[in-house]
Amino acid sequence: MKRLANLILLIAAAGTVLAGCMRVVKFETPQTKQALIPVSAAEIEFCDDLDLQSLLLAIDRSLDYYGSVGRNQVFHAGGKTFSAGKMSRSLQTFRRIMESGAPREEIKELIFRDFDVYRAAGAAVSGEVIFTGYFAPMLEGSLKRTYRCRYPLYRAPPELVEKSTSSSGAPLLTRNNEETYYHSRREIDVGGVLQNKGLELVWVADPVELFFLHIQGSGRIRLEDGRWVTVGVHKTNARPYRSMPEDILQQVRRDRGSASYANVKAWLKDRGDDELNEILSYYERYIFFRFLEKDPQGSIGQPVTPARSIATDPDCFPPGAPAFIRLTKPVFDDTGRLLRREAFSRFVLNQDRGAAIKGPGRVDLFCGFGPEAEAVAGSLKERGELYFLLPK
Repeated sequence: MKRLANLILLIAAAGTVLAGCMRVVKFETPQTKQALIPVSAAEIEFCDDLDLQSLLLAIDRSLDYYGSVGRNQVFHAGGKTFSAGKMSRSLQTFRRIMESGAPREEIKELIFRDFDVYRAAGAAVSGEVIFTGYFAPMLEGSLKRTYRCRYPLYRAPPELVEKSTSSSGAPLLTRNNEETYYHSRREIDVGGVLQNKGLELVWVADPVELFFLHIQGSGRIRLEDGRWVTVGVHKTNARPYRSMPEDILQQVRRDRGSASYANVKAWLKDRGDDELNEILSYYERYIFFRFLEKDPQGSIGQPVTPARSIATDPDCFPPGAPAFIRLTKPVFDDTGRLLRREAFSRFVLNQDRGAAIKGPGRVDLFCGFGPEAEAVAGSLKERGELYFLLPK
């Protein structure tokens, strides 16, 4: 799922974290530095809190990537260069190690025998690695416009062509043979510039949920006949990513006590159509969707695996590679109330990227599908540790 950042990133990028919801952590502007630092066996213990099958599934998806769209890629990390074949063979070795059922200490020995282990250097000034979460929304929708479902997801317009990448990393698009930004969110959703052009892919019932789908990049939609369809990013209008303005956060705090993820979402749903359009138009970046045959996909073109896929900056860390994370996670009761945070660690695969995930100090963990995953993602904003396992 092309990892567009979730609303936690919108809030956090403004340097705002709320009482009782998240820790106070500011994101630093990424600066050039060594992204990976070698570590010894004495500096780390490997312990995984999840089932083996989910890890094997995520591994197999990275193997599929190295054998398909990534097969001609060259990967740079830890001061070394690796072919896709080398990455694939090392990942197969990692799979065999994890399948062996060996005791934890033996697994550690095998990993350090076959891999060089590196720690992410973190943000340039603080050295911290900040973890957030993202999820795949589940919406109600229809393949045709109805009174209830009247908010469209658009296909990519035919005149929107991605040509290349600029020196800043932003895609260059063409419209009428000229390189330009495409229409803004305001022009599309308020001005209606794409109406009656046959570009509507599917219609949904809730404009706020649709906005969150734009943020997350992919999700599932339940149609009126009970069928589910999966949608994901096809193209964007190439306009810059923006974080949530402080005046909006202040209004949420005033009206709801804190600007937590859940409160921001509920506050938006309380706005009238005109006010909501005015607020959402601030976020000029716009997503054009397509139907997906598989579950939501990461930037490597493979489905992301709940709790096993992470999004990072591909300029810092090699796509598809195995990694290991340590941090804390929120624990909820049956009513959705946050009870506590508990430490955990697990192996993950680097399978996605995000518009707001920049530098060696940012990681986004895919939390899964639907309301439970949304609750976890919305409460996940933690300092932690990120390690990569690279071929010797």
